[in-house]
Amino acid sequence: MSLRRIAAISCSHSPFTPPETHKWLLKQLDDIKPSHFVHCGDVFEASAASVHPDENEHSLLDEYRHASAFLKSIREVLPRSCNLHIIMGNHDDNLLICDPRRIPRDLRDVTTFMRSEPFASEAQKWHWTPYRKDPSGCLQLGPVVLTHGFDCGQSSDELEALQFFNMTGGAAHRLFIRGHTHRPVPLTQCRRTRSVPLPYWYMNVGTVGPLQPKWMARRDTSQWGAAIAVVEIDKGNIIRTKRPTWTARLITKQENT
Repeated sequence: MSLRRIAAISCSHSPFTPPETHKWLLKQLDDIKPSHFVHCGDVFEASAASVHPDENEHSLLDEYRHASAFLKSIREVLPRSCNLHIIMGNHDDNLLICDPRRIPRDLRDVTTFMRSEPFASEAQKWHWTPYRKDPSGCLQLGPVVLTHGFDCGQSSDELEALQFFNMTGGAAHRLFIRGHTHRPVPLTQCRRTRSVPLPYWYMNVGTVGPLQPKWMARRDTSQWGAAIAVVEIDKGNIIRTKRPTWTARLITKQENT
């Protein structure tokens, strides 16, 4: 019997999460019934806390309201015993850095979202992992390593998988899950060469946020998509094994669903 069932998403970018994607996500989670749910970061868009003109005409409090309602809706559809995790993304971390080039002075007292309503009450119900490119910035659930992600190149999923496996002990037969690029990648085995596989795997959960945001108008987003990673772990925390003790699949949202 499976000891753990993990569901993971990423990049909801409040307040721009498409309603149809939100509805699809809740239905999938109601069916999956995970024991652990992980949001791999970029809960907020954070554009409302930018010194640059806000073309979307919303406030930072609007982002907080939307993100709070979004997370609450997820929490309420999950089993009551489900463990709730959020790994901060670069957009979330931007709010915590009072960079005068990014955060206007009059907003710096509300960018600490863990203490600012209307988000703080919901935030306290979740376990948070910081945005760091080191072991403190990842969540380890047995043989599964999750983080937000840092690089965006076409080979960055595999490269970051190998980096984080090395950072977290190097044991074989583990799975790396991240978001950040917005490009879903199904379960894929790492390779030394095309003909020599390595005992490591990775996935990318894409984005449950907007697929054609204004700030990407001049770039190709055709590979973007919404997805959920579902992992079932058979032997709990035992990770030094001769074969994977888990199974994994990527559920992708098809257009118009």
